[in-house]
Amino acid sequence: MTAPAHPRTDFGFVEWFRPGEQLRVQAAMDGMSEAGAVYLRTHLSWAEYHAPGGEAWYDWLLPILGERFDLLPCIHYTPPSLSRTGRSSGAPRRLKDYADFVDHVLTRYGRHFQYVELWNEPNNLLDWDWRADPDWRLFSEMIGNATYWVERRGWKAVLGGLSPFDPHWLELMGRNGVLSTVSAVGFHGFPGTWDSEAGSWMGYDHHLAELRAVLDRHQPEAEVWVTEAGYSTWRHDEAEQVERFREALTAPAQRLYWYCWQDIPRSVAVQEGRYFDPRHYHLGVTDAVGRPKLLRRLLRGNGVSKLIGPSPLAAPAVKRKSAPSLILGGAGFIGANLADRLLHAGEEVIILDNLSRAGVERNLAWLRGAHGGRLHVANGDVRDAEAMDELVADASGVFHFAAQVAVTSSLEDPREDFAVNTQGTLTVLEAIRRRAPAVPMLYASTNKVYGTLRAVRTIAQAGCHVPESTWLQENGIDETAPLDFCTPYGCSKGAAEQYVLDYAHSFGLRTAVLRMSCIYGPRQFGTEDQGWVAHFLIRALRGQSITIYGDGRQVRDILHVHDAVAAYRAVLDQIDTLAGQAFNLGGGPANAVSLRMVLARIAAMLGREVVIEEAPWRMGDQPWFVANTARLRAASDWRATIGWREGMTDLAAWLSADLGLPVGVPARNERRLRA
Repeated sequence: MTAPAHPRTDFGFVEWFRPGEQLRVQAAMDGMSEAGAVYLRTHLSWAEYHAPGGEAWYDWLLPILGERFDLLPCIHYTPPSLSRTGRSSGAPRRLKDYADFVDHVLTRYGRHFQYVELWNEPNNLLDWDWRADPDWRLFSEMIGNATYWVERRGWKAVLGGLSPFDPHWLELMGRNGVLSTVSAVGFHGFPGTWDSEAGSWMGYDHHLAELRAVLDRHQPEAEVWVTEAGYSTWRHDEAEQVERFREALTAPAQRLYWYCWQDIPRSVAVQEGRYFDPRHYHLGVTDAVGRPKLLRRLLRGNGVSKLIGPSPLAAPAVKRKSAPSLILGGAGFIGANLADRLLHAGEEVIILDNLSRAGVERNLAWLRGAHGGRLHVANGDVRDAEAMDELVADASGVFHFAAQVAVTSSLEDPREDFAVNTQGTLTVLEAIRRRAPAVPMLYASTNKVYGTLRAVRTIAQAGCHVPESTWLQENGIDETAPLDFCTPYGCSKGAAEQYVLDYAHSFGLRTAVLRMSCIYGPRQFGTEDQGWVAHFLIRALRGQSITIYGDGRQVRDILHVHDAVAAYRAVLDQIDTLAGQAFNLGGGPANAVSLRMVLARIAAMLGREVVIEEAPWRMGDQPWFVANTARLRAASDWRATIGWREGMTDLAAWLSADLGLPVGVPARNERRLRA
């Protein structure tokens, strides 16, 4: 049987679910359906089934999975009490017991699926003494008994495959009679993760042709299925996962199952132990806490259609005419706006981005459409020392926006927050120090380095908090305010900026820091955790409720991205005199607004009330922060030129066009904001 025309438009996911994960199962099913998956391969552990609560778990799980997807259960793992070694990775003492359990599964659950896979991969039988069974006769007998009975009862058997693929093992299965009783044979391929080691990966066409040749000798009617294909993003290269998925879509097989839906939490042990090999833990299209990676975002709502044809991520391969500006995190909100301004000015720009944040792929498409070959994209991560060495050596200047940007995420995973913000920044600095010490670098820091400003006494007025000090009201917080890192995010960003400043003093690098207040404007896909002005507008345009954490009187000085970009360019132009300094960057007292003021402005723009919900204060939230930008204004010709009302009108117009949601979408909640 020949494979369908390529690339395919149908695919499935592999996902193992553990007892008690009802909520995760529901969320995964919804997400996989949204991504366009047709098939689902999941495990049915023989050992787990006989553990306390096992039957009840599978009684709940398999019917709901079978209702939503073309389900492929994979039956593996021997109960330790039946195993030759006392462990689930061993074979049963009585080989027929496995076939008997498969028969039980067909009787109990068979109405929910047509195919059943027998054992995940033979490699998992780690405790079998293969020296006593060099021809795999015992394994062949165990699986052969089961496949024969599956086919005899009217279902179809799928034989699990080795990883990496071994045609000699499959030939043994044919000689031992197993292949004559199966309807499909599985293939596992992880190019770039495991299969590329020692040059073992020769491509899907090559390996599946080998597999097909063995089947044609022993069971020509059997199909070839890619039951596991995947790529681990443990090196933070989500764009490469997309390219490996695109490659798998062209595999000459009747089915494709992508491994897997969600990353494994660090607390869960795999075969080798707990986090022995980090590659195991990052194979999902969703991270361990539920955030979609780039591949899932591209699939969402479009299936594979967006991934068919020319790569949406490949950078143009052109010779650069001049030393380019390097923007780290350049596909993000501020980076993309800066790139656009530099490209319009005739400069060459390199963007490094790991594309982990939602919406950044759209920013890249926008920049490519507007500027073509003068934009160069490197899909990577600032923690990659080799990549940073290469990129900074070619740069005329470096703008460092790459970061973990949410306080909430830093509280959930402080190690990842530190690794991105502090370790990543140190990696960049070391690359510049070794390879290009004359190249200037500007670092995007945050007002969070000032902590909660506990020394600033505030008064809660009707619509906002204000400081008791009249001078602070009129001028704002300047750079002489003591640093007081709060939350892991504040610590990681604060430590990173101090490294940036110290490398100017200790090593003579041309580095400077801008401590940003709240930046907003077009191309900001705001979320509840970061980019609050855009987030409020997006929710309001969609008629959704907006959650206010705290009393809503918190004050920030908001700055339009047009002015923020101008500040970065102004500091870079004078880096020889400004190196080693930190500057506040915000809208200042003239653009100081409370959450309630912003919500009232949104209501006025939309011509209707805004729906709100209330929640407790969040860790590290400052009741009042307004940046004093006098140092920056004195050091350069920079000024904030766009008032907050004008700026919000501009952002609302862009979001309305981007979302296709004109003013007038009805609100759908009972609580109303009256600011």
